[in-house]
Amino acid sequence: MESYPARVVRSGRRRADVFSRGYRRVAPVVLRASVGLVYLWFGVLKFIPGASPAEDLATRCMSLLTLDLVPPGVSRPLLAVMEVAIGAGLVTGLLLRVVLAVFFVHMAGVFATLVLLPNDVWVHGVPPVPTLEGQYILKNVVLIAACLTVATRGEERTRSGPAFSRAPEPAPHDDGRLAAVTLAAAAAPGPRASAVDRLTFSRPGA
Repeated sequence: MESYPARVVRSGRRRADVFSRGYRRVAPVVLRASVGLVYLWFGVLKFIPGASPAEDLATRCMSLLTLDLVPPGVSRPLLAVMEVAIGAGLVTGLLLRVVLAVFFVHMAGVFATLVLLPNDVWVHGVPPVPTLEGQYILKNVVLIAACLTVATRGEERTRSGPAFSRAPEPAPHDDGRLAAVTLAAAAAPGPRASAVDRLTFSRPGA
């Protein structure tokens, strides 16, 4: 007779398996939507002056990247619109390829801060230690990995669709007739089999 602890363990494993199978089906959507919600939240904060802790760093980096052509008063709402658009696209899944392309461009600009503004993001030493702002930037590695997963998962679904299904290779022109003759030969008495053999081996290229 199975003991009570063993039944509890077996029941827990069964429930974990059921949850795992169910979650795997929705995992890409959950991953995409969670990154989108983070972007929406941070993007909305940039519409409010002084509400985002990364506002000053982001606007200064934008000014350096654009050679001061875009002043901070313009770059802040532009960044806010970009992040909100990325977040909305990831949450809804609309125009996902375009949204992911904009996301990776935005991430390139974010990580450029580590080089363009080193005094703000690093405490110099060996090894270099990121400041709070630097940690804020480095944590985006997780978002990049998540969006790479979303992008490659979308490509797999596209390539596995009907447009990419491989058509069966056509059989040679006379294989069907040859197969029929061979089957007839197998079912026929001996004398006919020799005639079929002659027919088979007299084919061109045989």
